[in-house]
Amino acid sequence: MLYRLLRPALFQLDPERAHHASIAALKSAPLQHPQADPLLATHVAGLTFPNPVGMAAGFDKDAEVPDALLGLGFGFAEVGSITPLLQAGNPRPRLFRLAQDRAIINRMGFNNAGLDAARERLAARRRSGGIVGVNIGANKDSPDRIADYALLAKAMAPLADYLAVNISSPNTPGLRALQDEGALAGLLDAVLAARAEAGSSVPVFLKVAPDLEPADTDAIARLALDRKLGALIVANTTITRPALRSAQAGEAGGLSGAPLKALALERLRDFRRATGGAIPLIGVGGIASAMDAWERIRAGASLVQLYTAMIYKGPGVARSINAGLAYLLRREGFTSIAEAVGSE
Repeated sequence: MLYRLLRPALFQLDPERAHHASIAALKSAPLQHPQADPLLATHVAGLTFPNPVGMAAGFDKDAEVPDALLGLGFGFAEVGSITPLLQAGNPRPRLFRLAQDRAIINRMGFNNAGLDAARERLAARRRSGGIVGVNIGANKDSPDRIADYALLAKAMAPLADYLAVNISSPNTPGLRALQDEGALAGLLDAVLAARAEAGSSVPVFLKVAPDLEPADTDAIARLALDRKLGALIVANTTITRPALRSAQAGEAGGLSGAPLKALALERLRDFRRATGGAIPLIGVGGIASAMDAWERIRAGASLVQLYTAMIYKGPGVARSINAGLAYLLRREGFTSIAEAVGSE
């Protein structure tokens, strides 16, 4: 209710200023981890998630507030994307609210303070429940992007509950080319070798784009299974443009929020078929309610993530979705999230 009262004022701010204000508020908020409903606990990639609802990468780019996000009721928080070197990102304006469509367009460009700053914060945090993943990317001007991922994997593996390899942002030129089968094989081999060099067995997740052809989906699925990845995150923002009503619909960048829902769900089903359910899937894109999350779980997602929904619905969105999921599980006679996965 408080957020509904404050949202009109927040929406008068430039979106980036509003985002920085939300990070500052979370830094000072006296949040404690809520008591999770035991029915929602689920096991993925050797990790125990207190509930299946996570904060997607992009909100906490510099690992400033992962524990505060867990205090909002998220079962896991994914920080980043983090690059080896500080990166300013693309010129402003680069973040746009499409309020009529309950959507966002961003062309941020992996803006972050770099590896050293994030590593210092993660090393200093007191782990107190919940899962914190680290989303890694490459610097825009890097002469060797695979080396960037390897460097980050080695540095972050000891500090993360999982690593998320982000090759699907549309805002770093050429990055999505790493989804091609040959390039992806080399990248995954380098990341897994760097993880081993760090003496870690932390699971590695791969975040893919929704804008994939069937052959791409099949190739990525084969590599993920062959390299024994912990999960696939399906999917990042889209460069396609479904019918939109907002004035800023023509801005360049990745589209997230409600208009992405159908495409992300379709791609999740594609990966479920391509993997035969042999690798966990994390559904993301257009999830804003318990029914959205439930649909994604029944389509094959073991976990879900959101970001844009918190902008429109406020900081109580994770608790609301979790309460709804617990109700739906009991109503449908399931005894666990895992039992419901793929049940459609």
